[in-house]
Amino acid sequence: MIIVSDSSCDVCSLGDVKFKSVPLEIYTDEKRFIDDSSINVESMIDYLSKYKGRSYTACPGVDKWIEAFDEEDEVYVVTMTSKLSGTYNSAQCAKGLYQEERPNAKVLVVDSLSTSSEQLLVIEKIKELKEQGKTFEEVEKEIKLYQQKTHLFFAFESLNNFAQNGRLPKILASAIGTFGITIIGTASEEGDVKPVGKARGKKKVIDIIINKMKDVDFKEGRVYVSHVENEELAKLFSDKVKELFPKANIQIRPARGLVSYYAEKGGLVVGCECL
Repeated sequence: MIIVSDSSCDVCSLGDVKFKSVPLEIYTDEKRFIDDSSINVESMIDYLSKYKGRSYTACPGVDKWIEAFDEEDEVYVVTMTSKLSGTYNSAQCAKGLYQEERPNAKVLVVDSLSTSSEQLLVIEKIKELKEQGKTFEEVEKEIKLYQQKTHLFFAFESLNNFAQNGRLPKILASAIGTFGITIIGTASEEGDVKPVGKARGKKKVIDIIINKMKDVDFKEGRVYVSHVENEELAKLFSDKVKELFPKANIQIRPARGLVSYYAEKGGLVVGCECL
């Protein structure tokens, strides 16, 4: 058994469970950054902040997914939202080819309809279910139900890379950068990026995200926080969550390459499960 994800999940390992992260890639006309365990995210962010040309991302090819399946007979794949990337379609193609060669292999490809922290929640739920001895079919059923209980919220100080890649109108990204506004958003049920508010100042950012968590009836459960060179805000947010929701299980981690590219410096991404 193996669990596989694209690199937008922000982790390279999953404890003692067999796990592989398939890297996406970030390009400019001058450089290529591979989002694997060797990427220097700080250096990439610094370079991109000074670079004035175009930049873009590329999803893993079908061959990379098949290689990651590592000839296992039970494979669980979790991808970032299919609304913003071709990773899900690529993984589905890999599944078809893989099962042609191994008709008895069971492969589940899950569209997280999200990314980063919420995507990781889905991955860890699969790990938990397998540790409980659940069958392939039981995992498939329970993951669909679990995804109805998870949510993602973000706070971005810049949307330039989102706009540059056609994810948002450039005029919106320009306004945020010009007026020092932090945009607050969520992953919609369809897997799109959905702005839900704007703020100036750390306290306001934290208050809005926590209010959005209350709106989805968060009371306890896991809260995963990824940040882009903004550990201060991540810790302030974590402290406030602990104060309001003492039973919450909170983890903070730096974002990896793909999430750092889109969230940009100062970005915060929060995934939570509502138990």
